[in-house]
Amino acid sequence: MRRAFCAAYFCPKVGKGGEIVSQPLIQIEHLSKDFPSASGRITALDDVSLSIEQGEIFGIIGMSGAGKSTLVRCINILEQPTSGSVLLDGRDLTKLPKWELYRVRRSIGMIFQQFNLLMQRTALQNVCFPMELAGVEKGLAAKHAQELLELVGISDKAGAYPAQLSGGQRQRVAIARALATDAKVLLCDEATSALDPATTRDVLALLKDLNERLGITIVVITHEMRVIEQICHRVAILDNSRVVETGRVRDVFANPKSAAARRLIYPDDAEQANEVKGRAYRVVFDGSSSFEPVIANMVLEVSQPVNILFADTKDIQGQAYGQMVIQLPESTEAAGRMLSYLRSRGLTVEEAG
Repeated sequence: MRRAFCAAYFCPKVGKGGEIVSQPLIQIEHLSKDFPSASGRITALDDVSLSIEQGEIFGIIGMSGAGKSTLVRCINILEQPTSGSVLLDGRDLTKLPKWELYRVRRSIGMIFQQFNLLMQRTALQNVCFPMELAGVEKGLAAKHAQELLELVGISDKAGAYPAQLSGGQRQRVAIARALATDAKVLLCDEATSALDPATTRDVLALLKDLNERLGITIVVITHEMRVIEQICHRVAILDNSRVVETGRVRDVFANPKSAAARRLIYPDDAEQANEVKGRAYRVVFDGSSSFEPVIANMVLEVSQPVNILFADTKDIQGQAYGQMVIQLPESTEAAGRMLSYLRSRGLTVEEAG
């Protein structure tokens, strides 16, 4: 089933002249969603526009109440948008009749924070369930379900019930179930929030592996920047129901433009460091420079000490990135030489605070 699916959906589109035609797999255009309340209408999403490319891992991040879960439910039209459109492969899902929308939803898998497994069914039976609803013959469904359990690394748990599985194993069953109808999009709504850090890393590594092996497009909804940093190619930041910033993860990390992005990227101790008065600067180290002794070499070059207020290193898409908040000397001449030195090394340097 998977081989036929890949051939149907992941071959590039070719135009009349033989050129490769590229269009986003998911295109959200001016999407808004309001809910009624006792005090009037509440806006959960306000004029959201996003493009998600075929085969990428796209992150959507924001604090509680930003509109993330509403957005993911609008992508597969579990919530009907108040206005705007959601295009999948160029087709506007908001305009499809119910019977066709139901068919299209089979190509959109979803995994949740609390797994949502059927407790009275085994792992294998849980994975079979969406195929049963789609009318797949029982023997074929069981064979495909076993293959999917092997794909996610728990083929030996086929006969186990959810209560007999760990949190990480339950989420692997949920991922296998989401792939059961050969989904081309996987929506992950806070899929690792209920897991411990080590299990979170394992599940994220599995999602990244599935993306690379199957070419499946993954949309990750989360409030944790570490999740975005570990597997996402690009990210959109939601704040107060609107998209306030989008871009490649490493670019947003290096140069956050919105206040919401800065809150997500800067840990609390970095924020406290930013409040220090007097020549405090944030220095961002990219994958090529993070292991070089740049600060030590700068101090030797200028012959003046600096005060390191905060330092942090992250792994973004397999490369080491770091940030540091330093307090430069009071001497204008020495501080100027240090800034010039850092920028000459290609580092991002901005005034903190």
